[in-house]
Order: sequence, then C-alpha cells, then structure tokens
Amino acid sequence: MTDQAEKKDRLRLDKWLWAARFFKTRSLAKAAIEGGKVQLAGQRVKVSKEVCAGDTLQVRQGWDERVVQVLALSDQRRGAAEAQLLYEETAASIARREAESAARKAAGGMIDRPAQRPNKKQRRQIHRFKDSSA
Repeated sequence: MTDQAEKKDRLRLDKWLWAARFFKTRSLAKAAIEGGKVQLAGQRVKVSKEVCAGDTLQVRQGWDERVVQVLALSDQRRGAAEAQLLYEETAASIARREAESAARKAAGGMIDRPAQRPNKKQRRQIHRFKDSSA
C-alpha cells in the first residue's frame, strides 16, 4: 500500500512533460531531456528521473526558456486548460521571455530583406559570382 502511495507522489520526467503539454510526444520529451534542454533544479537529468510536486524545472523550447514549478502530477495527457494547472511559470521567467521576444521583434525589423526571390537569370548570375570568387 505504501509503495502505491509513493508512486502517486512521483512521476517520470518525460511522462510529466508530455502530460503538461510541453512536448507533443514522449519521444520528443526524451530527446529534449537527453539533449540537455530540460534541467531539474539547475542540474541535467536523465529521462527516468522522477519529479514530485514542488520541483523546479528549466525547459528550453526554441528561443524560449521557461522556469516552471511543478504543482501537480498527471500521467494522462488532457486538454491544455487542465495541463496548465500542473505547473506555474515564475514571474521572472515570464518577464525575461517577454523582454527577449520584444528584442527579437525589434531586431527583426533591422534585417533588410529582398522584396522578391531572384529569377532564373539572377540566380545564374549569383552562382557565377560565387563560383568565380572561390
């Protein structure tokens, strides 16, 4: 009986990340953990590491890095509204993500992009120029 009660207090990290909708599949969650994109209390962990309520996770997805605190455990993937009840993102993490997002948007306007793709003649000229300079 105590063994089952202990199991409900802990859950594999990859399963929790999948249930909390950080990743679409458990295999994607596993790959992220193995790649060092997920840390538990600032330390790299293995896929089978068990998390419990109160743990702090750092999850990096693309450009964003979230610092979340585990509030509840679930081994079933449910709707997004229910999944958000499993964790709480820290205020500092939210502020940092918003600041980085604003900086990326501001820098994106500084990149001078061509109005259209080069046509066949222009592509040939580009290839000739690259081949002659090499």
